Amino acid sequence: MEKVDLGIDVDGLSDDDYHELWMKMGRIQIRLVEKMGQCSHEVGETYVYDDPYHKPEGVCYALLHVLDLYTWKTALGFPSWDADRKSHMIHCPAKKGTVWEMRKVE
Repeated sequence: MEKVDLGIDVDGLSDDDYHELWMKMGRIQIRLVEKMGQCSHEVGETYVYDDPYHKPEGVCYALLHVLDLYTWKTALGFPSWDADRKSHMIHCPAKKGTVWEMRKVE
């Protein structure tokens, strides 16, 4: 099996080049698409990460913990296992919680 290549040549990458690459990475949007149990969030609520290091305010800490597993995959454009391939559908850790769509903001 061939390894994944992000197509980034890091040899000779200057600080300016690095910053430019970072800015191209884009933001990440999460949106509540399904609610099965008790939750302070409501369907349709949307939040945005400026980048994988800067989490949106107002989001449940337990959910953010689960989303952390997918922020870099999403920011770098790694495809989802879902049919859409451009968005990851993530369930919060509660037994009857919520489902969130996570996607890169183009």
